[in-house]
Amino acid sequence: MKTIIQRVTRASVTVDGKIVGKIEKGFMILFGAAKDDTDADCEKLADKISKLRIFSDENGKTNLSINDVDGDILAVSQFTLLADCHHGNRPSFIYAGSPGEANRLFELFKTKCAEKINGKVESGIFGAEMQVELVNDGPFTIYLECRNGEILA
Repeated sequence: MKTIIQRVTRASVTVDGKIVGKIEKGFMILFGAAKDDTDADCEKLADKISKLRIFSDENGKTNLSINDVDGDILAVSQFTLLADCHHGNRPSFIYAGSPGEANRLFELFKTKCAEKINGKVESGIFGAEMQVELVNDGPFTIYLECRNGEILA
């Protein structure tokens, strides 16, 4: 399971010209589920994300979590995080989870995040063609990967 977490001052996702998810201060998270990902991976990532201290305190140090700043999460499913570009110029997605299982894990990930943060959790629509807008604060971007219930990166 792979995630890209961006600290944002605002973010939104639009489908067919309609905003389906929108947040102010918080995290915009791109989420990709691989073939062998599990519920434990969702739990571990949500827990880690809720504890990441990447918001600035009164001294300008990155010392505060999303809960410390009453931040929100905008989660967007993105199977292209599982792209394999080792051979040729066209990405392969053989490691991406099946749509049904990836959607189940995405829903579980959002539920686990909602259980661990004080703010709201908004999202895009799984499998839809989406337009994502955000203002990356910093910029500050973190890559987290979890496999077999363990954080790898």
